[in-house]
Amino acid sequence: MTTDSTAPPAPPDRRLRAARLSTFGFFGLNGFAMGMWVVHIPSIEDRAGISHAVLGWLLLCMGIGAFAGLQVSGPLSDRFGSRRTVPIAGVLCSASLVLPGLAEGLWPLGAALVVLGFGNGCLDVSMNTHAVQVERDYGRPVMSAFHAVFSIGGVFAAPVGARTISWGWSVPLTLACAAAFCVAACLLAAPALLPPEKHASTEAAPGAGAGAVVVAKRRTPSRVWALALLSLMLMLSEGIAYDWSVLHVQDVLDAPAATAAFAYGAFATAMTVGRLTTDRIVARFGPVFVVRYGAAVAAAGLTTAALSSWIPLAMVGWTVFGIGLSGCVPQFFTAAGNVDKEAAGANVSRVAGLGYLGMLAGPAVIGPMTDLVPLNLTFFLPVAFCVAAVFSAGILRPADRNGEPAGTPPDAHTGTEGAGPGPDADSGRVTV
Repeated sequence: MTTDSTAPPAPPDRRLRAARLSTFGFFGLNGFAMGMWVVHIPSIEDRAGISHAVLGWLLLCMGIGAFAGLQVSGPLSDRFGSRRTVPIAGVLCSASLVLPGLAEGLWPLGAALVVLGFGNGCLDVSMNTHAVQVERDYGRPVMSAFHAVFSIGGVFAAPVGARTISWGWSVPLTLACAAAFCVAACLLAAPALLPPEKHASTEAAPGAGAGAVVVAKRRTPSRVWALALLSLMLMLSEGIAYDWSVLHVQDVLDAPAATAAFAYGAFATAMTVGRLTTDRIVARFGPVFVVRYGAAVAAAGLTTAALSSWIPLAMVGWTVFGIGLSGCVPQFFTAAGNVDKEAAGANVSRVAGLGYLGMLAGPAVIGPMTDLVPLNLTFFLPVAFCVAAVFSAGILRPADRNGEPAGTPPDAHTGTEGAGPGPDADSGRVTV
């Protein structure tokens, strides 16, 4: 008896829906926690008595802590299961939020930011690893929606922070309340997370020997490194929008500061809206389509912003740039998590780690370039990265047993064009 492989997957059961809702919760609280930190940066800077330049170096320390957390959490998620690592990382990230508010002086603040960055990195990888598992069990794309909820959590932090500031709350009190809220949310959401998957591959091949299994787990496929490189390039491009969009509109186009702020707002809003709609596009056309045409749209949008001398057109360019980028990076996480289910955490940590480095490298790369060319012309570096993603999107096609892209034609209507979810993710690679 055969079944129609193109039939829609069965509706998710209550357990799976609860796991998805729980994962939404962790993404949202992570965005909210990081947003609360960002809102209070000026007050924390004044409390610590440091300059903007020193704060820049301390933010780099935070990035180093996050990168360390990314690399630690991935293997732990593979070993113990993300059901265990996600709540622990969530509590660590939430509790460490209060530390910057208590820091007085350079070194205490630096140490606090390293701990906060470490907790954020641990939560980032573990919740994305669990999101890959949820998406796989759902049988349809849901990853981009998780990243959209992260953005919404950050947006929600802005009015909350503004309100507590208007009430005259101290920074330590505000961050302590936010940390307590996030810890409580972690504890409430944890029971609904999915248990670790049982990997039939290690049970079905007893003759391979334990040593062969260990070697296979430790080897990172070249496909994962390719995905990580693409993640680095596109997250660097995203970071440039966060760090330089307002300055571009204000300094290059001579817009008032209040007007220039809308450049970042337009980009961030477009990213959020795009991620809320990407999953449906992936389900219809596949991840290769999303990355190829999304990166092309992003390149066109940033080129428009860079070359425009008219402020409204530049705003449109930043908006289009956000729409194009919005759905790309989540596809890399999904693909990395599906290359090898037994090493999903480690593989996601590679992609997220290099991507995070790209986000941090944006200011460092663009800043020195402005000594040679005008700011708007430096944007052609991320444009080139987007073009490279257009021609490299095929890496998202289904992988063979060695983790390398297969040459199987995509099925655009069922979303099997990429290493994405399905009722049985291995169904295209198993023969009887």
